[in-house]
Order: sequence, then structure tokens, then C-alpha cells
Amino acid sequence: METFGYWFAKHASDRGYKVVAISDSKGGIFVEKGVNVKQALQYKKEQGSLPKFDAKTISNEELLELDVDILVPAALENVIHQDNATKIKAKAIIEMANGPLTPEADEILAKKGTILVPDILSNSGGVTVSYFEWVQNLQGYYWSHQEVITKLQPLMKTAFAQMWAMKDKHKVDGRMATYMTAVKRVVDAMILRGDF
Repeated sequence: METFGYWFAKHASDRGYKVVAISDSKGGIFVEKGVNVKQALQYKKEQGSLPKFDAKTISNEELLELDVDILVPAALENVIHQDNATKIKAKAIIEMANGPLTPEADEILAKKGTILVPDILSNSGGVTVSYFEWVQNLQGYYWSHQEVITKLQPLMKTAFAQMWAMKDKHKVDGRMATYMTAVKRVVDAMILRGDF
């Protein structure tokens, strides 16, 4: 029962980032000194709710409006919309849910200069690992966890770097830069195949 974007929060915490708030469908908690992510998951598994010790209880709406560096909506579609986008204080948003921003929110946040890593890019690691599983099944060979990470990491870094270069070159937001990069890849492949 991984909840509240557990894996993202765990990996961020393991790498030294301070995770100050998490939430589930019932609401969230805020811990200024940082949430113990593993402890929070264990408590949720045992008690059915997020831990309240050393934490301020907040609503999901309040969590979205916290003054943080990075906001990671990881569960529901359309949680950031035109009615709350102006209240978002995060400098960057990493979409781990599918479509957590509405098109109207996208526009508002782009005008504010909020950095966006869109779901189509941030979730592509899972799709890539599914491809790795298919390749392993075809070969009847299985890679270790570390081998998968070693193969995945350069692909994700390259995809992000290409998106960022497109963003800088054309002065567009992260979502548009990701779409432009994808279309360019298709067009380049068609040119190589002689389809033009």
C-alpha cells in the first residue's frame, strides 16, 4: 500500500531533499523539519492514516499552496486548476500523477514562471522499465535492480536535457517543450526512413 507519492518522496528523502508535506485522500501533514517518509508509510499501513506526531494537519488544498521549492502532485487529475493556480507558490512542479494540471492552470503557472516537468516526461521512466521487462522476457534473462537503474538513468537524463534545451531555445514551458521534442523525434525518424 504505497500512498502519498511514497516512492518519489522516499527517493527524494534518500538523496538529501527535505520532504515537508505529504497527503492522502483524507488530507495531509506538514512537518517543517521534514517528514520521516518511511515512518509515515509504516504508520499509515498500521493505523490507516498519516501520522499526527510532530506534524501539523493540513488539507490537500493547503498542501498545494505551501511555500515550497518543488510541488509533486502524485495522485489525482486536475487538482491544480484555474481557481487555485494563482495560489501556488512552488517554484517548480513535477507531475507524477496523470494530468494533475488543467490547461488553464498550465497557462497561469507558465505566466508566473513556474518550472514544469510534465507527466509525459516524469512518468516515462516507468514506461521505459516496462520496455526493459519486455526485452528481458524475450531474452529469458533478468537484470538486477542496479542494472535496470544503470540503463534507465542515462535515458532519463538525456530526455530531460533535450526537453530543457528545447524549452530554452524556443522560450516555451516544459509541457510544450516535451511535446516539441517528441514531435521532432518522430519527424527525424521519418526523414531517416525517407518518408518525406
